[in-house]
Amino acid sequence: MPSTNPDYALLARQLEALLDEGDWLVNSAQTCAFVMQHVPELNWVGFYLQRQPERLTLGPFQGKPACNPIPFDKGVCGAAARTRTTQRIDDVHAVADHIACDAASNAELVIPVVRDSVLWGVLDLDSPRHARFSEEDQVGIERLVSVFVERTHLPDLFTSR
Repeated sequence: MPSTNPDYALLARQLEALLDEGDWLVNSAQTCAFVMQHVPELNWVGFYLQRQPERLTLGPFQGKPACNPIPFDKGVCGAAARTRTTQRIDDVHAVADHIACDAASNAELVIPVVRDSVLWGVLDLDSPRHARFSEEDQVGIERLVSVFVERTHLPDLFTSR
């Protein structure tokens, strides 16, 4: 089967040009819309933000309404936040503590968003196609998250620290 992966180097340059505002809310909304438009076979793209200890809160997204909040000890997003490592899941239904916001989602890619060694949130991508995300997708989306972090003022979102 031919690759359906976009040219991630080109997408990174385009995202750099798009994110010139620096505002975290504008840039996170723009990033979600950009990824949804340019990466095929997605049904949801969004940020979950760490606004409280050990808990993610829904941020800007593209797709159907989503689950909120997500504790660090549940689901793929929680695992990415807890471990601060990218989670690439071929079949979300095989994950015992998967949080099913949309039954149509079958594969998931979640990248932690870290600034100065502090977790700011995660970028979550869902696909209706099993095994949608390749290593190339992971590296490419991680690069897009790096562009987002480089081009965005990421404030401390904790309600209390």
